[in-house]
Amino acid sequence: MDFVPNGQRAVFAGGCFWGVEYYFKNVPGVISVTSGYTDGKTERPTYEQVCSSKTGHAEAVEVVFDPNKTNYETLAKLFFEIHDFTQLNKQCPDIGRQYRSGIYYFNNEQKKTAEKLVQILKEKGYDVKTEIKTAQTFWPAEQYHQNYYQKTGKTPYCHIYRKIF
Repeated sequence: MDFVPNGQRAVFAGGCFWGVEYYFKNVPGVISVTSGYTDGKTERPTYEQVCSSKTGHAEAVEVVFDPNKTNYETLAKLFFEIHDFTQLNKQCPDIGRQYRSGIYYFNNEQKKTAEKLVQILKEKGYDVKTEIKTAQTFWPAEQYHQNYYQKTGKTPYCHIYRKIF
């Protein structure tokens, strides 16, 4: 189900969830961003379990947004513009399947939008490694991972915005 009270959901995985969360929190119309884990086989995984690469999860963010103020395509474009979607199972110094690039859709409209953007990127010459899959259970990460850059006063070291679309 993609509708939640006061908004809709989107789930993106683009390497370490701290940087992805940082950029989505600043988008007008975004209600909330939660760091967590998705697309794995273990219920209620911990950070340590996900880092072991044994659960199959990706570090991801769940974005709840107001469709009257922003839309899924705007968010998906930002997703591609803040990480290196040409990398397979890594981002910057972070290596492992948990750092893969992925879009996890809740409905056919989200799926079509993701596929359209990937096609545009391929036409621009990019070798896109982003997986596009049906959304599975999203497990929020431990509290110390939420709002990481806001809590620490640091800025992302691995995610840098670059205009592509």
